[in-house]
Formats: sequence, structure tokens, C-alpha cells
Amino acid sequence: MTEAAGTIAALVADGTLKPGDRLLAQRLADQLGVSRFPIGQAMRLLAERGLLTADPGRGFIVARNAPDHVEDCREEVGGDDVSTAYFRIAEDRLNGVLPDRVSEQVMRERYGLARGQLAQLLSRISTEGWAERRPGYGWNFSAVLTTPASLEQSYRLRMAIEPASLLEPGYHLHKDVLARCRAVEERLLDGGIETMSADTLYERGVRFHEAIVGASGNPFFLETLKRVNRIRRLLVYRSLTDRSRYRQQAIEHLQILDLLELGAQEEAAELLRKHLEGVKEKLAAMPSRS
Repeated sequence: MTEAAGTIAALVADGTLKPGDRLLAQRLADQLGVSRFPIGQAMRLLAERGLLTADPGRGFIVARNAPDHVEDCREEVGGDDVSTAYFRIAEDRLNGVLPDRVSEQVMRERYGLARGQLAQLLSRISTEGWAERRPGYGWNFSAVLTTPASLEQSYRLRMAIEPASLLEPGYHLHKDVLARCRAVEERLLDGGIETMSADTLYERGVRFHEAIVGASGNPFFLETLKRVNRIRRLLVYRSLTDRSRYRQQAIEHLQILDLLELGAQEEAAELLRKHLEGVKEKLAAMPSRS
């Protein structure tokens, strides 16, 4: 049960499961390669911890404020093993240790994962776009998304669409969304940068940018950004261990929120462009270990 609870909590932490998503026991059991019984127990445990909300007769829903305390929940029920394995796989892939083709058995043995944990990881990696199941047996890993040029291209795209989204007619960042975004950044500056996992720090940045772009009301901006975010995690993987850059990013996020709250869209858009440019330059300056 603890393993299943930790795995579900990890799905919330990495954004695979989002607030409001309904959890179907059979679907999760199939995905994780276990029976429905431990899944049901795990969901009840996570509901007790506040990560899920029970919907009588219809199962469980990811709680609205789940992202704000998912790390505390993971510490209680476990789940860090899967996140650690993700980064080991990413490191091995970037270093050329993990071949283009690999079987699930080899990966389970290499990374010490249970069947359900590996199923979760491969589902996540597949969604991010750097691996796909081979017909009949094993997995193929892509080499396309491991180059510095790909990272720079992803940021140039973001610099084109994100500031523009803030200038859309009728742009409106709801005060509740703004307050949640601000609380996250303040928590980071209040010690969260040092205590949160690298994976969670990445997800919080993703949620911030998707929240302010989503307020444009133009679904094409948001869907484009979501696609970029799904595939760029591997590109920025090595930067996630450098926590020094997160403080300045959190400060700039708060400044952008201040401008949006004042209705100063043009100023916020320009600051957002400079923010993305600064992050791009810092990432480009990081030494490669490949």
C-alpha cells in the first residue's frame, strides 16, 4: 500500500495528475501493474493526508491544493525512490550509458524498481517525448531531445509565445490563481528552494508559467506551452540540481505577478521576456558533463 501511495503522490508531484483529476482505481492498477486492492487502500491513505478528496460513490479526486503540500505527503508515505530513479535514467541517457533500445526487465534490474514503479516512469518519459514503446517488446529512447541547440530552440519559442499571451484581448488572471502563484513563490523564498526536491522545483515553475499564459483565454498559447513543457524536462535536467538560480527566478515571478495584478500587461510581458532570456542564458552557460 505504501509503495502505491508513494507512486500516486509522485504522479501528483510531477504534474501527471493535476488538481481536479478523477482517479480510477482500475486504470491506476493497470498502469502500475498491481491489483485494485492496494490502489484503493493507497487512495484512502492519501485522502487522509489531504492529497485526495473522496467523492462518495465515484472514487477520489486530486485535491485543489494538492501541489502545495505534496512534498510533505511524499515524505510521510514514500515516493522519492521513483523520482530518484527518473534522474538516474536521465543521467544515464544523457551520458550514453542507456542504449537506444532496452527491455523493461533490464531497467527494473538496473534501477531497482518494482514493476509498477517502472510502469509509472516509462509512462511519464513517454509523455515527455523521449521514449516510446517498441512493437511487441521493450522501449526505444530518442536522441533528438538531448542537444544544447534543442534547449535554446525551446526557449526561443517560449520567448515568442509567453509574452504575447499576456497581451491578448481580455487577458485576466483570476485573483485566486494569482494568490496561489504568489504563495508558491513566497514559500520558495522562505526556505522551499533548499528543501523541495529538484523535480518539485521544476513542476512549480511549469505551473507558474502555464497559469499566467492560461489567463490569456487563448487555448492555442496554453496548449503550445504545455507541449513544450512536456518535452523539455530532459533538456533542463542537469540544471535542476543547481538551486542557486531559483531565488532570482522566484523574485522575478513575484515581480511579474505584481504587474499583472496592477493590470500593467505590457510591462509584465516585457519583464517575462527578459526573465526567459535570462534563464536561457544561464542554462546555456552551464558546463556539459556529457
